[in-house]
Amino acid sequence: MKKIIYSALLIVAFQLSGIAQAVLPTTYDFATTTLPANWTSNTGLDSYAGGNPGPSLKLAQTGKFLLIHFASNPGTVTYDIAGNSFAPGIFDVLESVDGITFTTVFSHGADIASSGGGTYVAKVQTLNAASRYVKFIYTLKTAGNVGLDNVTITPAPAGPEQEINIKDGASTIISGSDLIFSSNVGVANPKTMSIENLGTVNLLNITSSAITGANASDFVLGTVPTSVTAASSQNFTITFTAAAAGTRNAVLTIGNNDADENPYIINLIGYGNGLASAPTVQATNLTFTDVKTYRFKGAFTPAANVAGYIVLRKNGAPITGAPTNGMTYQRGDIVGDAQVVYSGTQTSFYPSNITAGSNFHFAVFTYNGTGSGIAYNTTAPLTAVATTPATMMPAGYYSTIDPLSNTFVADLHDKTYPHTQRYYSDYISKFINLFIARDTVNNQRVLTCVYSGQNVVYTEPFAYTANNFSREHTYCHSWMPTSPNNTDSKEYSDYHHLFPANQNDANAIRSNYPLGEVVTVTSTFMNAKFGKDINGRFVYEPKDDHKGDAARALFYEAITYNSVDGKNWAFPNPISSTINYGQDQTILKQWNIMDPPSNWEIARNDFIDSLQSNRNPFVDHPEFACYINFSSMNYFAEGCEGLGVEEKLANAFIVYPNPAKNELFLNVDGTSIDAFEIIDMQGRKVMHETTNLSVVKVNTSLLKSGSYIVRVSTPYGDVQRSLIIE
Repeated sequence: MKKIIYSALLIVAFQLSGIAQAVLPTTYDFATTTLPANWTSNTGLDSYAGGNPGPSLKLAQTGKFLLIHFASNPGTVTYDIAGNSFAPGIFDVLESVDGITFTTVFSHGADIASSGGGTYVAKVQTLNAASRYVKFIYTLKTAGNVGLDNVTITPAPAGPEQEINIKDGASTIISGSDLIFSSNVGVANPKTMSIENLGTVNLLNITSSAITGANASDFVLGTVPTSVTAASSQNFTITFTAAAAGTRNAVLTIGNNDADENPYIINLIGYGNGLASAPTVQATNLTFTDVKTYRFKGAFTPAANVAGYIVLRKNGAPITGAPTNGMTYQRGDIVGDAQVVYSGTQTSFYPSNITAGSNFHFAVFTYNGTGSGIAYNTTAPLTAVATTPATMMPAGYYSTIDPLSNTFVADLHDKTYPHTQRYYSDYISKFINLFIARDTVNNQRVLTCVYSGQNVVYTEPFAYTANNFSREHTYCHSWMPTSPNNTDSKEYSDYHHLFPANQNDANAIRSNYPLGEVVTVTSTFMNAKFGKDINGRFVYEPKDDHKGDAARALFYEAITYNSVDGKNWAFPNPISSTINYGQDQTILKQWNIMDPPSNWEIARNDFIDSLQSNRNPFVDHPEFACYINFSSMNYFAEGCEGLGVEEKLANAFIVYPNPAKNELFLNVDGTSIDAFEIIDMQGRKVMHETTNLSVVKVNTSLLKSGSYIVRVSTPYGDVQRSLIIE
């Protein structure tokens, strides 16, 4: 028979949550990281670029699985599988009737072992017709990963027995699931349905048909056929006329001679005036756990008798917007002054684009209905604020590092090396997907070129070639004193100096030229420039808010790998036979001071630390760069005292407290402040005052929470700092 008998308990569950199993055939090729309904996985949807074709699902650890729950008798499961550096372990295909007890369909081991990236092999396994679950699971890992692609579960072939199936147009309405209607109050809206007999010989007899339930009178059942011959279908109608606005409920029950689907039950849900009845309650108790500078989890207590929840987020200030009835939203959509983090039935969520030292405001609204009939409870939503730490640098992390010590260069190297290697090939799954990409409208994501500021919007999974992007080595590969063919090395794949960049218009233009400030422009791409500097040398200039980041990435790479295998990682000079000059460390040290670590860069440093178990010390302590001569990788005892006027001003400028609330103090050690201004992130000057004081007290109580720039003028020039208002 085709589908399992639904117990009363499952029918109730369906009334609350809709269809709970996939309709066969069901298939997926892992072209996106959003699984089909009723496919679940605990892998985080890691993907391989390879596949048949790519991408494919990557299962990398013992216990990682893909589970498929379906509604009817299966025939076969087909899939493509490959071992990637897979030493014989155990990778099982399992099936289950109840989702609790699983039996083995096939166990893979030596048949998919490989020394490198494996070749995908097509497999076909026959399933037990009573099964309703198939699980692919990495049962025991010895070494390597498993790639899975093109998974399809087919229905069992139709037999001679009578087999009932009911459709709304081309869509099967599984027994126990919902059928949605909509009409204005008092206006009839008929829907034509069909009863199919999927059997090949026997007659399907319809023994009874009735509509019951709280609002049964709103639904009128037309003439239902008394029988349906084999391999054919007949139509009938259900007419919905809403007696009142809001949700109207009834149940259609069809008796028949199909042994495993008698009766066939469909929950009838009507929306009077086009909308469901909005919930009268909200969720409660929104809390945040695992709060880090780059990630946290939100969870709340569910509300009774609601269809689902929409979670909104706004950075730095309370949310004032609300969802609109009849509108369905996806992750990344904009609702008023906020962005959608999640919409669905789950009571937990992980927001993207998290930064250090920030306040994130959330609002959770309940809703009923679906599609254009969805209705939200916009009264007093559940709200809460998540505050991320300013840094996750462990207390005393640099307690053994003294920039005044002659051993400073060696000591700092030993703090960053050795560390855990993360691979260049995993940059999408480990870094882009989990940190640097941001949600945007229509359930898409956005990635920014660090050099130019170009935003590329894409539907997951991200692909370099399709989006004309690359993983840019800030410390150019050709600069490295190690073998140019050593692309599996730690220095090549180190995430601290890898950034996403437009390939043709940014990365290829930078090539292996040094970074610098362009005076004579040869070419531009958005906010990036290529041309000659004040000395007539070709240099590449990134956008302003990446200059300090790029400098600190170069400093990191040099200090981390210096002396490894006896190699000196001083900035090369000359760079090549065609670039007969080197990277100017002076300009980088200026950028390091003038563009101090942002909350985003601090979060990035913490996140990479969670992957590689090492930190970029120049993000934690930008002043460390003063004590290193990157042209020789020797200790520079003069430190910041050897800097020019601009650098000294930057070091002397103190802003406290930061983050600030109601008041702020500004001081430039050794001189007076002639004037100050505070600028918001849209470039608007929100405060300005002329002074002649050594310490300036500023009332910030009227400023909105968020990020700002505070700039002061002194007799020696201007200097600025990033500022957070809580």
